[in-house]
Amino acid sequence: MQHSDIRVKICGLRDEVGLNAAVEAGANYVGFVFFPKSPRNVTVEQAAHLAAMVPPGVAKVALTVNMDDAGLDAILNAVPIDIIQLHGSESPERVLEVKARYGLPVMKAVGIADASDMDQIDVYARVADQLLIDAKPPKGADLPGGNGLAFDWQLVRDKKYWTVPWMLAGGLTPENAALAILRTGAKQLDLSSGVESAPGVKDPAKIRAFFEAVRSAG
Repeated sequence: MQHSDIRVKICGLRDEVGLNAAVEAGANYVGFVFFPKSPRNVTVEQAAHLAAMVPPGVAKVALTVNMDDAGLDAILNAVPIDIIQLHGSESPERVLEVKARYGLPVMKAVGIADASDMDQIDVYARVADQLLIDAKPPKGADLPGGNGLAFDWQLVRDKKYWTVPWMLAGGLTPENAALAILRTGAKQLDLSSGVESAPGVKDPAKIRAFFEAVRSAG
């Protein structure tokens, strides 16, 4: 198993090979993407099949983007999800609505490009159960995440006072994992494209390499 202090989420899983590699390597969270524009998009049926294979103790996360109640209902009625990840421009009010409607923890993604984006973290920390601090997508990008971009990690260095658990995302790879932990003090890491051989195709060797890098950092 990996270094006990650092928790890892492998997101955008689409097949049994990737899922098994993530679980065997020691993932604490596995993420399923419900966003048609993403190369990592899964159907409700695919997600239900994969979720049934996830062992107890590994949290199953549904990544959604500005999804309405009908869409969330369809997922949550069919897939045994543990955490709802809101990865669009959902308002703090929407975060509270989703928590109340489903009784599940909500993780809100906050995109960071520069210091002016940091205020959003405090706003969402008041309503979300966890935060996912990601690189803000480039202007005109189709995807709100999974772009393989990192932001300036120094921005989050002094955020020891954040009131909810947070995850570092954006451009993480086996090569920079140890540096990311060192620079940010992150206790949780989230990645998707950094362990792929092609968009949406997870590479078991890269997944293993990432966990080895995390262990070495510890």
